[in-house]
Amino acid sequence: MEIFEYSGRNRRGESMRGTVESASAQAVATWLMDTDIFPVSIKAQAPAFKQPAWFTRISGQEKVAPIDLLLFTRQMANMVRAGLQMMDAIDGIQRTTASKPLAKVLRSVRDDLDRGIVLSGAFARQPEVFDDYYVSMVRVGEGTGRLEESFQSLYKQVEFDRQMRQKIKAALRYPTFILIALAIAMTIMTVFVIPSFAKTYAGLKVELPLITRFLLGISTFTVNYWWAMLIGVGTLYFIIHLVLKSPDGRYAWDRFKLGLPIIGQILTKGTVARFSRSFATAMKSNVPIVTAFQLVSRVVDNAFFEARILLMRTGVERGEILSRVMRTSGIFSPLELQLITVAERTGEVDQAVEQIALMYSEEVEYEVARLSQTIEPLLLALMGILVGTLVLGIFLPMWDLGQANFKR
Repeated sequence: MEIFEYSGRNRRGESMRGTVESASAQAVATWLMDTDIFPVSIKAQAPAFKQPAWFTRISGQEKVAPIDLLLFTRQMANMVRAGLQMMDAIDGIQRTTASKPLAKVLRSVRDDLDRGIVLSGAFARQPEVFDDYYVSMVRVGEGTGRLEESFQSLYKQVEFDRQMRQKIKAALRYPTFILIALAIAMTIMTVFVIPSFAKTYAGLKVELPLITRFLLGISTFTVNYWWAMLIGVGTLYFIIHLVLKSPDGRYAWDRFKLGLPIIGQILTKGTVARFSRSFATAMKSNVPIVTAFQLVSRVVDNAFFEARILLMRTGVERGEILSRVMRTSGIFSPLELQLITVAERTGEVDQAVEQIALMYSEEVEYEVARLSQTIEPLLLALMGILVGTLVLGIFLPMWDLGQANFKR
């Protein structure tokens, strides 16, 4: 398959230009004629420079952005409502999307549809974009004949997840920026500033204070053995990466994150909100409750919560009622468990779980807004300690020397 650039005119005489992927120029001409466009020129597009795989992987160019998946889901809902065939809907979105990674994925989906694979099966062959939850919701829509409703529910779910991630990232952005700035400042002081003072101290016939000797030792080690530090950091990163890839390591890390001061509460509430919203959406789509637990466990993106959700699924499989398995999970508060208990009696569990999602979403917004007020004093205290240590370490010897000369 090649990319062809074409130009032509429609029935009104208007100029039409664009690009299309096809097997040959003749196939492009046939497609243009079928769409009432008279071809004027068709030429193969020069192959673009192919970036190395490692560069595209690091830069994230191979990934479909959440906003692109959100827009695609909304477009699919609209096209299904309009009565378009799946092939035409996928083909239309693939030709008009501005996202190259999404266009590449949709070309593969379109090829699978050409071979007779159903839409959910084609999506399942692209797990890096469409997770198990997304595929299962589409499969439910295909089976019940309510594909439009499935895409509408998925649109709300994808938007909810995107907002939750954005709020959590916003909560972490400020402290991360401050810590990075502090690390850069400390590196500059250690590598460039302190060594210049060390030359001055070398000519002094006095014993340096402990804090000054400590800073000089760190600076000397950093300047002389920076390569060893880089190797150590790289080795540590590699070990951490291997540990986090293992199930036990990822479980321990995810559990540790949830227990962090201040930040842990935001991560916990955001994860519970995503679980509740996903679970409510699955129940409204008539997904069996055991299957819903299985699907939602992969949506929360936290190994600790995933294990708790799978325990709830096991309890439901044994015949326990929903409120009981939720109580034993330790995820929900007594007020939320009371809502679930009442909803079980009225048959409105999905609405109750969705209400819990909204409650936690509002709490995440409040925690994010309060984060800067809570963490700013801590960061200022940390900055004060570091700056005070540097100032004392650098200028204390000069002060002692001045005091000694004054006494003479």
